[in-house]
Amino acid sequence: MSLQKQTISGLFWTFSQRFSVQLINFGVSIIMARVLLPADYGLIGMLSVFMAIGSSLMDSGLSSSLIRTPNADQKDYSTVFFINIIGSIFIYVILFFSAPFIASFYDQEILTPIIRIYTISFIISAFVGVQSTRLTKEMDFKTQMKIQIPSVIGGGILGVILAYLDYGVWSLVWMNLFQSFLSAVQHWIYSGWRPNFLFDKERFKYHFSFGYKLTLSGLLDTIYNNIYNLIIGKFFPVAYLGYYTRAKSLQQLPVQNISTALNKVTYPMFSSIQHENEKLKMAYKKLMQQVLFWIAPTMILLGVIAEPLIRFLLTEKWVPAVPYFQTLCAAGILYPLNSYNLNILKVKGRSELFLKLEIIKKAFITVGIIVAIPFGIYGLLYLQVIISFVAYFINSWYSGKMIGYPMTEQVKNVAPMIILAALVGVLSWLIDKYVLLQMLHMIDFMRVGITGCLYFILYLGISQLIKMPAIIDFRRLILKR
Repeated sequence: MSLQKQTISGLFWTFSQRFSVQLINFGVSIIMARVLLPADYGLIGMLSVFMAIGSSLMDSGLSSSLIRTPNADQKDYSTVFFINIIGSIFIYVILFFSAPFIASFYDQEILTPIIRIYTISFIISAFVGVQSTRLTKEMDFKTQMKIQIPSVIGGGILGVILAYLDYGVWSLVWMNLFQSFLSAVQHWIYSGWRPNFLFDKERFKYHFSFGYKLTLSGLLDTIYNNIYNLIIGKFFPVAYLGYYTRAKSLQQLPVQNISTALNKVTYPMFSSIQHENEKLKMAYKKLMQQVLFWIAPTMILLGVIAEPLIRFLLTEKWVPAVPYFQTLCAAGILYPLNSYNLNILKVKGRSELFLKLEIIKKAFITVGIIVAIPFGIYGLLYLQVIISFVAYFINSWYSGKMIGYPMTEQVKNVAPMIILAALVGVLSWLIDKYVLLQMLHMIDFMRVGITGCLYFILYLGISQLIKMPAIIDFRRLILKR
């Protein structure tokens, strides 16, 4: 199969996997959010930074090294498998004994047993890290979808049942743990790979020398991606963190899922042409334009319909999350592009530069947080918008130099889509506010549906009229015309 056909097939199955899984998760979360309180989600949000740090340390960047290694064999895979197991147990023990201190930090005693149960998922996930990596390396996203869907359905059913039985925050804990268990079992059934009882020191050194820099970079990124949860949980009421985490999860439904799905396909695809800069530039350019063509209007539309959407889905008690959600939507527009630029650094083997850039960005974020805290919760939210743009310029500057695609050229290619999406967003907001709401007094469901349809009719129609390159490429690659 040609690289283009393999990439398109990979995109189809990974998007099918991500969005089918997330739509199920979304449906489950809507049901549970109507039953549970914002404070329940706030408690889980307090743990996000520790869960994310544990996941980052457990992987140690070894999965990325396996994917970019052209002829990885059983020695490579088995060595990484046992490192993952040992690392997960070590991390679990640390968190088990740290649980009382974390609970004391937040002044929430219930966090101690929650942490000790919730983090068992690290050990479960370690048993399938290599199997999942192999499926990604082979671009077998169809099998991954077959594994993920039953897992989220099973976990979701358990979570909803426990929520209605008044288990509160524990319904979220057991839902995620059971989902991890179901996923692990199916990976062993469907992946077709089993480890041998061997450990090769040389293979470990090879993968670790590449991976540890990515681990440090990922650790920094993980801490700072979740530091807002830490600060909000410490200095603001628990309900505020609940509003923030719910708004973040809604924003991530399109943003992170598109980004994660594309990264799973583009990283192995970029790796296969890592020494051909012209091909790499062309592939990067087309993918960058394509993702922003869809993500920019989606984020802006969600910001426009935020209030009726959240009230309709989550009920009136979640309306305070609306401004959180709108600000996060603005911050999410460039999120996938940041991931793309970092993938270029990884496939080029520049993990030391990857780490250097993460340190620079995190230093900027640290200063920004210190300045933003006196302005309260909204100061922290607006900071995320600023950081997303700063991060894009830093990442694109270096990755662009590597493949002959300078930042100025990148901006010229993406700016028309952002401008068009914003202009259509302003028009749609005016129609929703002064026609659908004030004059026609429409209910939330109708406002969301009519505004959404109107937005994309205008956006796609104008894009076709001015012959925007992204829509032409979409028709040629996907629609075959």
